[in-house]
Amino acid sequence: MKRWLKWALIALVLVALGLGVLRALSARKAQQATVAKLALQGEQVVVELGGADVVQAKTRELAPGLAISGALKAVNSALVKARVPGELQGLTVREGDAVQAGQVIARIDASEYQSRVRQAQQQAESAKGQVDIAKRAFDNNRSLVDQGFISKTALDTSLASLASAEANYRAAQAGTEIAAKALEDTVLKAPISGLISQRLAQPGERVAVEARIVEILDLSRLELEASLSATESLGVRLGQSAVLQIEGAAKTVQARVVRINPNAVAGSRAVLVYLALETTPGLRQGLFAQGSLVTERLQALLVPLSAVRTDAPQPYVQVLEQQKVVHQTVQMGVRGELDGQTMVAVKGVPENALLIAGSVGSLRAGTAVRFTAPPATTPVAK
Repeated sequence: MKRWLKWALIALVLVALGLGVLRALSARKAQQATVAKLALQGEQVVVELGGADVVQAKTRELAPGLAISGALKAVNSALVKARVPGELQGLTVREGDAVQAGQVIARIDASEYQSRVRQAQQQAESAKGQVDIAKRAFDNNRSLVDQGFISKTALDTSLASLASAEANYRAAQAGTEIAAKALEDTVLKAPISGLISQRLAQPGERVAVEARIVEILDLSRLELEASLSATESLGVRLGQSAVLQIEGAAKTVQARVVRINPNAVAGSRAVLVYLALETTPGLRQGLFAQGSLVTERLQALLVPLSAVRTDAPQPYVQVLEQQKVVHQTVQMGVRGELDGQTMVAVKGVPENALLIAGSVGSLRAGTAVRFTAPPATTPVAK
């Protein structure tokens, strides 16, 4: 090969390599320009928001709640028990029947007790006869002593016999009263007005003393028995209010603290707190209730809990400043229910600051926004 041809080939290769490098650099510059253009377009994306998509931080009164739960109990209830043994008769009431205080519910077969009353009365009459005899003997002996026919010792003896006869008569009278009380106890009456919750015996059954016959509940007054820890109980006071959600009930019920047990439960060290329900519309004993007990009230800058984002190392809110989104770190405080939504006290944002509601989701810092409707001026639950 000739020498000039060799150098020509080398020159062609170098030219080809140079052209390739130039094309690569040109493509890279074009790619960078495209990326920059797209980034610029991304910064200029505008998010449209409605008035309900924005909430406002405002200073309001918050009542932090203490979670409570427990079963409802009737304030007044009674167990009707047999006071004397015998055959149960006339029991007709059943679960759900209404009874009035003093109403006869059932009876115990009274034939035996009627006989005991007659027996005690006869014994009392016999004792009274002995008193009359002893009194006549004492009067005669006193007359004889006055005339000097007998000694005073005989008079003392007759006086002792009279006293003994009178004591026997009083004992017989007491026995009559006891027999009459037993006869009276054969009639079983309702001690309170209410509804029969349990029928624990059947007619014709022979019952013993203290045998349970029926249970009566007064559902006009119900209360919640809540168990609190020792720490939680320190902030509870008489008269504090609570909002309860009753199992199966559509509406909440107001309640207030009426009693606090002075003793802690052995073992768990829990303290029992009793809350009286202000209304009892169709409620029953044993229903489960849960709610929030207001233990204090404070003024704080509040935002809906849903507006606070936790997808970063520190909680933050999305604040609107000059129609752009700014991520602002906040410090969260106490929480509580207000106007049917969960609110939280925050520090780090100014009063009346407009925040992106939790339903909108996370927006990149710097995103431009515009409103399709005027923003709300009060916090909106989301």
